[in-house]
Amino acid sequence: MKLKNLVGDRFKERPSDCVIDSHAFSVRGGYIKYVANGIYSLYPPMKRITAKIENIIREEMDASDCQEVLFPVTLPASLWEESGRYESVGDELLRFKDRSGSPMVLGMTHEEAAVQLVREYGQTYAKYPFAIYQIQTKFRDEARPRAGLIRVREFTMKDAYSFHTSQEDLEKYYEVMAKAYFRIFQRAGIPEVISVKSDSGMIGGSVSHEYMLLVDAGEDSIVTCDECGFSANMEAADTTVDNSGCSPMRDLEKVYTPHCKTIEEVCTFLNSRVEESCKAVMYQKNADDEYVIVFLRGDYEVNETKLTNLLGEKVHPAVVTEDCGLVAGFCGPYKQNAKCTIIYDRSLEGIESLCCGANEENYHYVGLNIKRDIGDVEYVDVSKIRTGGICPCCGKKAIKISRGIEVGNIFQLGTKYSKSMGMTYTDEDGSVKTPIMGCYGIGVGRLAASVCEAKHDEYGPIWPISIAPWQVHLCCMRVDKPECKEFADKLYSDLQKAGVEVIYDDRKVRAGAMFADADLLGVPVRITVGPKNLEAGEVELSTRDKRVKKLVSTDSILDETKALIKELFDEINSKVTD
Repeated sequence: MKLKNLVGDRFKERPSDCVIDSHAFSVRGGYIKYVANGIYSLYPPMKRITAKIENIIREEMDASDCQEVLFPVTLPASLWEESGRYESVGDELLRFKDRSGSPMVLGMTHEEAAVQLVREYGQTYAKYPFAIYQIQTKFRDEARPRAGLIRVREFTMKDAYSFHTSQEDLEKYYEVMAKAYFRIFQRAGIPEVISVKSDSGMIGGSVSHEYMLLVDAGEDSIVTCDECGFSANMEAADTTVDNSGCSPMRDLEKVYTPHCKTIEEVCTFLNSRVEESCKAVMYQKNADDEYVIVFLRGDYEVNETKLTNLLGEKVHPAVVTEDCGLVAGFCGPYKQNAKCTIIYDRSLEGIESLCCGANEENYHYVGLNIKRDIGDVEYVDVSKIRTGGICPCCGKKAIKISRGIEVGNIFQLGTKYSKSMGMTYTDEDGSVKTPIMGCYGIGVGRLAASVCEAKHDEYGPIWPISIAPWQVHLCCMRVDKPECKEFADKLYSDLQKAGVEVIYDDRKVRAGAMFADADLLGVPVRITVGPKNLEAGEVELSTRDKRVKKLVSTDSILDETKALIKELFDEINSKVTD
């Protein structure tokens, strides 16, 4: 491919709407083109990258006895009605009617389509286990698309579905897929990816894990423990709190606290520790606007995913009205008479003396003892784990919070979809049973953008050779010099004949512009042909990451280039686990 013929432009200025580097480089480097909010077209470089990612995925899926299929993008609403998700899923699911008035949806995930495809096939135990996958366009109407291909509305995804006759068999295949996922990310050049326990969310299931690439630009909070290796998404990490050493029990006393509404203002005014305070966070249920009050230790925050899972429905921040019985800024658990659901977070458990709102404007209580003053309550975990907190696995105060991008996820679905959609099989003993399912997803475009986010410098991406748009970037510095042009042209031809993927820049541009474009394209190996070195019978061979930069004789440049390509591939493959 000659660079002068490459569709798409590259430019120097960083777009003002690009908040992370991978998005900026994707736009500046001629990889993606904005179409609509969260919807992009791919220029040839990104299409070549995603095609290579898809090939890696296919090879690993096929090696895991997973068979490729293809589901429709457009699905009848009746399938989603069978599973119950047509009503339960929110505005992320795009619903519409076709010309005959039949309700339809655009597939944002394909569990229903997978069951519909195989429920007749899988009517006997003899067909199990089996697994299918697709690489397909999906549409999820995200409320807040961001960061280029990291969070979009239309995307290409590999999703796989496995079917089993026992939980044990599902768990066995779950491990097979878990290992395959690590190999995919390792082969794509990001062996740093870790697996974390996660919340199953809309997909459902009892067990799920996310594969996270830890980068500062990540949108997810990842909990890790260096002591024992524990890892989890913030949404799924259990919070354990040590309240030993708190102040002893004292009498309950009502105190005037004028204009003190925040927990910080109250604790400062009362000269008390925030660790011995009880704050109220108020919500309303989406379904009926019933109020929900979460009481938790003043220095902790509510984990809304945990709260949603506990309630079994979504909530939103409360709008406190005059007639609701709640006093904003002074809400407390003692003599709380408002009509609402009250939840006590386990961060309060064991504290003998608390300060809290008195449910009266400008007043708080001090000395609240929940057991003595309120009675036996149930403590539940609805708070966010914190840096330096107690690890739920080893019990040490070694928790770290990092940022990460989710590049894949796997779920043990159980019978959520097979049961609701009437999929059954006849077992060996003649009994009729429901198959157990697993689900496994990877966003292709997101993975490409994530690699860019992890592998770049100030000038552009540094693509791993396994997914790079080309393997070699050939630069002819002086096309007006016949000896340079003739040698570069011949080398370009020789590289192509040798099966090397090469992008050739033979434009008549200044060196700075040529190298800037090369940096933005991020091709791992670069050959620079210039008149001065050529006079000495040499050309420059270097790598995009600047680890290699040397002069090579013109007679051996082809062999040296092929050897360097092999070395880069060997380096990636050395990190691929069995």
